[in-house]
Amino acid sequence: MISVEGLTKYYGENAAIKDLAFKISKGEVIGFLGLNGAGKSTTLKVLGCVLAPTSGRVTVDGYDVVENPHEIRKRIGYLPDTPPLYDEMTVGGYLDFVARLRGVAPHDTAARVKAIEEKTGLSAWHEAPIASLSHGYRQRVGVAQALVHNPQLLILDEPTGGLDPVQIVEMRELIKKLKGEHTILISSHILSEISQIVDRLLIIHNGEIVAQGTEEQLAGEAGGAGGVIELQLAGNAQKAIDAAKAVPQVSAVEMTKLDGDRVQLQVKAAADVRPALVRAMVAAQVDVLEVKKSHGRLEDIFLKITQKEGAA
Repeated sequence: MISVEGLTKYYGENAAIKDLAFKISKGEVIGFLGLNGAGKSTTLKVLGCVLAPTSGRVTVDGYDVVENPHEIRKRIGYLPDTPPLYDEMTVGGYLDFVARLRGVAPHDTAARVKAIEEKTGLSAWHEAPIASLSHGYRQRVGVAQALVHNPQLLILDEPTGGLDPVQIVEMRELIKKLKGEHTILISSHILSEISQIVDRLLIIHNGEIVAQGTEEQLAGEAGGAGGVIELQLAGNAQKAIDAAKAVPQVSAVEMTKLDGDRVQLQVKAAADVRPALVRAMVAAQVDVLEVKKSHGRLEDIFLKITQKEGAA
């Protein structure tokens, strides 16, 4: 769906993005991560045919962004970081207007607007002026305008920006519903939310792609091949900590007290040492209630990768 080769964009003498290269397959949901000023929005604007690249080649569904921008615009839905809304219009009137701009046939417009309002939870606000909506519902209208023409590619720039915790969960569930129907590229600072939605991650830093892959793959690249092993235990906490620290390749152990005599250990290791940890707990006469492996929080992986690149 997307092919990017050597993409560079200058603003005057400053390069916002430099020599980017990545591919996105049809149907994938991709998280695009980076600090403020890293080049995320510039990249999305090039993909959305809002900006022309300085150099490099970008194609969307086989069409070049420079040579065939109008063909690409037919195939994408784009939600910029500030939704393009008209406050004086009603929700239904605005979506009808956007559908006609997007080339939806006149006899299909009403059905498309109704369907997209149902999908985004806006049916009850069909007649409501956009100016009367909360920030969360304005974001929903922004997503709805990007979907009303049923695009193949959906580009969402910070879709959860400024939302409260309840609205973030609602937006996450909405995006989950869209998986499988569209190729989706999401830019966001809310890393924990991204990890629950996407298939793969692209990390941009100082205008360059510094890592890409699944969360598990990125954890390995960040130096955490063993990840974090979490154990829920019952028994003597100090015995459990001592037993865990004695296991080869364990580098750190952190404990959290739970109710009663239960504790949770987070064990960082250079390899998957779950079997050795369980044997160590049994030998220490500590009951093992649960064992699971994670790769640490996405925030930690992101910081390791970007700090490593910054130091380089």
